[in-house]
Amino acid sequence: GVLVACARVNGPIAKLLVGKDCRRQAEIDDLMIKGDGTAQKSRWGANAILGVSLAVARAAAVTLRLPLYSYFRHAFPALRSRDYRLPLAFMNFVNGGRHADTDLDVQEIMIVPVGNRQFHERVRLGTEIFHALGLLLKKHRLDTDLGDEGGYAPRWGGTERALDLVMQAIRQARCRPAKDVKIGLDVAASELYDLKKKRYHWKGDRRSFSADQLGKRYLRWTQKYPLAFLEDPFAEEDWQAWQTFTKQAAAKKPPLWVMGDDLFVTNAKRLKKGISLGAANAIIIKPNQIGTLTETVEAIRLAQHHGYRVIVSHRSGETCDTTIADLAVASGADAIKTGSVARSERVAKYNRLMEIEEELRAPAKGIGEEE
Repeated sequence: GVLVACARVNGPIAKLLVGKDCRRQAEIDDLMIKGDGTAQKSRWGANAILGVSLAVARAAAVTLRLPLYSYFRHAFPALRSRDYRLPLAFMNFVNGGRHADTDLDVQEIMIVPVGNRQFHERVRLGTEIFHALGLLLKKHRLDTDLGDEGGYAPRWGGTERALDLVMQAIRQARCRPAKDVKIGLDVAASELYDLKKKRYHWKGDRRSFSADQLGKRYLRWTQKYPLAFLEDPFAEEDWQAWQTFTKQAAAKKPPLWVMGDDLFVTNAKRLKKGISLGAANAIIIKPNQIGTLTETVEAIRLAQHHGYRVIVSHRSGETCDTTIADLAVASGADAIKTGSVARSERVAKYNRLMEIEEELRAPAKGIGEEE
C-alpha cells in the first residue's frame, strides 16, 4: 500500500540519496536501480522508486527555473531531436473489461479528435461528444455511471451497439466521423484469451474466435467505423497473431496503429522482441511499469528509433500528478492516453497540456500525417 511505499522512500531510498545533486537525474535513477537490486524492482517497488525519480526531476526543474517539459530535454539530450508538438488525445469515453462492472468485452472505446485544430479545440470537441453520449445513453435508458477512467459504463448489449452509440454521439455533436473524429479500441485481449484452446472468448458478445477470425473481425470494423488504432488486439504471448495482423494493418490507408501495452509493458527486452518479429507498430509507455524516468526515456527513444509510434499513458489507478503531460510534449510522443474528460485525476492532464500549449503555441499532431 501507500504507507509501505512511503516507508521505503523515507527509509532506504532517503539514506541513499540525501545530499545528492538533483540535477544528476540519470545518476540518481541508477543509484535507485542498483539499490533495489532486483529485475522487477520488487524490493522497493516501482511506485516508490518512480515517485522519487519524478520528484527529483521536479526539484531540478525548479532549481534550473525551467518548465518540466524543458527540463526533460535538458536532462535527456536525446529528446531534443524532435520538435515540441502537442500529442493526439486518446479520450476514453467507454469503460469495459476490468475497468467497469459491465458486459462490454473491450476495456476501452476511445475517440480521437483530429483535423486542423489546436489542442484546446480538440479537448472542447471531445468534451461536447462526451456529453452528447451521456444524453444519448439517458435517451436509451442506459446508466450513465462512470468506470475507473471516467468513461461511461452501462450494460451495452454488445460491442457493436456500444460503437454505434458512440458514432451517433459524434454526429449529434455535429462532428464528421473520420474527418473530425476517429475511434480507437483497447481490447485488452489477454483477458479474453483461453491459452489451452487458443480461442478468444467474447462473453458479452457471446462469441468465440480464433486469432485469424478475430483479425478478420477487426478488419471488418475498419470498414464500418473510423478506426485509427487497436490496443492489445491479441494476447500478450500470441506473437504469431500480432505479426500477421501488424502486416495487415500496415496495408490500410492510412495505416492502422497496432499498439502494444500488455504486449510490451514498457519493457525494452519485450520491445526488442516485438521489433525483431514485426509485432505491433506502436507502444504504450507507462512510467510506473518500468520504474524510473531514465528507463522510461530509454524505452521511448528505442521505440522512436525503430519507427514505432509512442503513446504516453496514465494508469487505471491514477493520481492528479501531471508529469506524463510534460513527458509527452518533451519526447515528441504521438499521443497521450489520460482517460475521459471526467474525474479530476484525468482532467488534470488535459489542463496541463493546454497550459503547455499556451506557453509554446505548438501545433498538435495528426493521424496519418507525415512526420
